Amino acid sequence: MCVAFPMKIVSVIDETHCIVSASGVERKVNTRLLPGCSEGDYVLVHAGYAIETVRPDEAESDLELFRQLEAEMKS
Repeated sequence: MCVAFPMKIVSVIDETHCIVSASGVERKVNTRLLPGCSEGDYVLVHAGYAIETVRPDEAESDLELFRQLEAEMKS
């Protein structure tokens, strides 16, 4: 099973890389599979690659589920 995490592009480095952020974590990811993505876009990140663009409401909904799961695991 593979898990892709929704993250927001906070800066574009060049044609094939950007910095993404979610839950206080920033990562450099490869955007070669998603040409034309830009700052502010939400993308699904898997194994260091942005693999799909997602709508902001979908990304926020998924992030909320991850937060709930984390809270449940801590209690």
